[in-house]
Amino acid sequence: MSRLYKILVIVVLLISTMGARVNANEPVEKAEPKEELNVREFILEHISDSYVWHITKIGENEIAIPLPVILYSSTTGWHVFMASAFHQSNQYEGFSIAEEGKYKGKIVEIDSNGAEVRPFDISITKNVFSLLFSSILLISVILIVARSYKKDPLQSRGGFIGFMEMFIMNINDDVIKPCVGKDYKPYAPYLLTLFFFVFTNNVLGLIPIFPGGANVTGNIAITFVLAIVTFLIVNISGSKEYWREILWPDVPLWLKAPIPLMPLIELVGVFTKPFALMIRLFANMLAGHSIVLGLTCLVFVTVKMGPAMNTSMTVLSFVFSVFIGFVEILVAYIQAYIFTMLSAVFIGLARVEPHHKKEKV
Repeated sequence: MSRLYKILVIVVLLISTMGARVNANEPVEKAEPKEELNVREFILEHISDSYVWHITKIGENEIAIPLPVILYSSTTGWHVFMASAFHQSNQYEGFSIAEEGKYKGKIVEIDSNGAEVRPFDISITKNVFSLLFSSILLISVILIVARSYKKDPLQSRGGFIGFMEMFIMNINDDVIKPCVGKDYKPYAPYLLTLFFFVFTNNVLGLIPIFPGGANVTGNIAITFVLAIVTFLIVNISGSKEYWREILWPDVPLWLKAPIPLMPLIELVGVFTKPFALMIRLFANMLAGHSIVLGLTCLVFVTVKMGPAMNTSMTVLSFVFSVFIGFVEILVAYIQAYIFTMLSAVFIGLARVEPHHKKEKV
């Protein structure tokens, strides 16, 4: 490790020295003042949703994929067009993309009072497209694996099919079965789908090129829907004992009546569980993307500090970005694992049986 560290330090010093020499030999020219990089705006722009999928920029030419815009206005009805219509001018058919305010980055229209209002927007945005792509990819993979087992269930398999079998059985046997309990089978399809859906979108979000890079699981609307589905399954499938422990828990009477203190606490817990699921996944994936982008910004922030400092920070930024990228791959699995495990635990707790059963005489 010390040898690798010394080599890395020597390389950084050599690159820094070369950068300084080149700069010293060049004639001094008055550079035009450039607008400073707003790191906060840069990060927010890349993790937020968009009507255009940005690929790269070559010179002044931006390469991007425009996505379908589907709007309904209360005054003009339905509108369907491509987001590239906004490239010529910021307005099209009475709609525009807000550049500031509470609707920043969203399509708005001007009402009769001159105020910006949001139309009914079901456009295929970057996150929606990534969501559809990951769903199709996941369904295709599962169907390929299922078709292989349908042909010959007893055949031993290797390669990709064998890897998927190991992956599925690991989640089913080590997470779902022990956490839910003996009647785990009705819930296994949902929990397996939940794990692979979250994991697939987590990994796709780490890929910097199309069709990756979308911040799907770092979008609170997505994690909110996943948490709501788990919330409904937990409370609809809850046993009588589960609801009895919430509405009339086994505690001293003065904690239940006349003021239902413990029932209120237990009822709050019913809602805090899915809330914790939602926030945990959202915050971790959003933070991961923000850290990677923040490390990348070091290259641009240190430009004015001189070529030696900028070159050194560029190398450092690259090394840290690669390191964080590998950490994020591990986090992508861990977050999918935790979300599935906690969902299974909540379902298992809702299927609780009476602690004291009356013995038959």
